[in-house]
Amino acid sequence: MSRKRAAEPESGSSDSPERKRTCWGVLISQGSWADRSPLHDAASQGRLLVLRRLLAEGYHANINTIDHVTPLHEACLSGHVACVRALLSVGANVNAATIDGVTPLYNCCASGNVACMELLLQSGAHTHARHTHFPSPLHEACKRGNSQCVESLLSHGADPDYQLPHLGSPLYVSCLHRHTACSKMLLDRGASVNAGRGGESPLHAAARQDCADLVSVLLDHGAEAKLRDGNGRRPVDLAPPGGETHQLLVAFEGSPRSLCQLCRLRIRDMMGPTRIKLLPLLPLPSLLTRYLEHM
Repeated sequence: MSRKRAAEPESGSSDSPERKRTCWGVLISQGSWADRSPLHDAASQGRLLVLRRLLAEGYHANINTIDHVTPLHEACLSGHVACVRALLSVGANVNAATIDGVTPLYNCCASGNVACMELLLQSGAHTHARHTHFPSPLHEACKRGNSQCVESLLSHGADPDYQLPHLGSPLYVSCLHRHTACSKMLLDRGASVNAGRGGESPLHAAARQDCADLVSVLLDHGAEAKLRDGNGRRPVDLAPPGGETHQLLVAFEGSPRSLCQLCRLRIRDMMGPTRIKLLPLLPLPSLLTRYLEHM
């Protein structure tokens, strides 16, 4: 039976044993897969004692389905930390990928479980996929607004400007889904404020979504308000007329940035994104450090 789906989970009672969940096109339906092992079920349901017994009886930690879904994938998607720890302790492949390129780390970002994510990262999980057409944990965390996951990935070396051809930059995805906290986190870590998807910038996405708070954050971090998308439109042209976002963009275009803003943007630009995170280590007055960190 095919398990490829593009649709959202089916409606119905959340307590139903046939409840289905989707993750990047892979359908997960407990008890319905012919090639699904008891170890998969135990990991998905968080049944630690059963999982340990099955491992002791000879089930391999990296046993997978026809789509290369492993028990570790299941444990991470369901957020069962103890099961994740148990599987890793017996050699589960932390970077195992399904036929769609989904990794356990990606599933952590989908479920928003930071504890599982930290275990994976400490065990050598790669923050980015091997191929740009594979799912990206950072993009998924930004899409879902899981800011703690974003912070964890960035602190373990994830590139805030990692581009996917079909999604664009993590910042663009975050703006597209109106997640201000994730966007600010990316920007504070040195993400390029104007890197979006195709000819559209993050500011275009935020303006179209009529998210004034997010637009304000982007402008404060140096977003170009006069950039035009593939259709020749500026962000102000995409904002709903008369709304708060539209008024904010009109007012910004009518007044220059302050000298304070210009100096901060120039210094951060000269430092580059790889050095921004080292700001707290510099022998600078705390007031200057906070200024450069946009605090």
